[in-house]
Amino acid sequence: MNEIFVNIPVIKYEEENIARLMHMAVDYGRSIGFKGDFYIEPKPKEPMKHQYDFDAATAIGFLRKYGLDKDFKMNIEANHATLAGHTFERELRISAINGMLGSIDANQGDYLLGWDTDEFPFDVYSSTMCMYEVLKAGGLTGGFNFDAKNRRPSNTYEDMFEAYILGMDTFALGLLKAAALIEDGRLDAFKEEKYSSFASGIGAKIVKGETSLKELSNYAERLGKPEDPESGKQEYLESVVNQVLFGNN
Repeated sequence: MNEIFVNIPVIKYEEENIARLMHMAVDYGRSIGFKGDFYIEPKPKEPMKHQYDFDAATAIGFLRKYGLDKDFKMNIEANHATLAGHTFERELRISAINGMLGSIDANQGDYLLGWDTDEFPFDVYSSTMCMYEVLKAGGLTGGFNFDAKNRRPSNTYEDMFEAYILGMDTFALGLLKAAALIEDGRLDAFKEEKYSSFASGIGAKIVKGETSLKELSNYAERLGKPEDPESGKQEYLESVVNQVLFGNN
């Protein structure tokens, strides 16, 4: 073995090499006048188990570590989110709160399979949650594309047209329903009430970083035995979504 590689941790070396390649791509793009964002797509299980881009959080951490986060944003694919063990909307939210939501591969997978099926989207619940995140994030710097293909039994030209129409209609309906969820206001009202204790008193001090574990320990001791915790009302929130999606309201 070449002496230069003997004491180099292999994972670290490979991680640094892919970062070098990405820096070269950025340098070349800027040198020819490209001023836009570059995108990285979290892609679990393709082709291996352990990857620097397993999910949005992992990819964002990688980009920040190697100084690439000012040039790259996330391209989130619905099917890859579920392969990573996350929901589509969770990956969108992680990207958005880190200021790195770029574009979206609008497809879906088979929840019973452990690989990419890249189906045209038809799940309105999922598309609604997706568009809810996009609206809450103030939009995208990139756009949507259908990284999708027809199922094997769908083998006519008409099937191809109908697949794209299905995908467009699914996300159009998702956009309308997401806007209706926001206009309905109950989800936002619940969130505001749930975290209202952080707007004043000891909660505000926590948010501002003006307290310590010692102060919090003393505060908890003065409170004495805690009361029953407030309900998370998960079923209520799920029923709100169902009412807006499928009800007459």
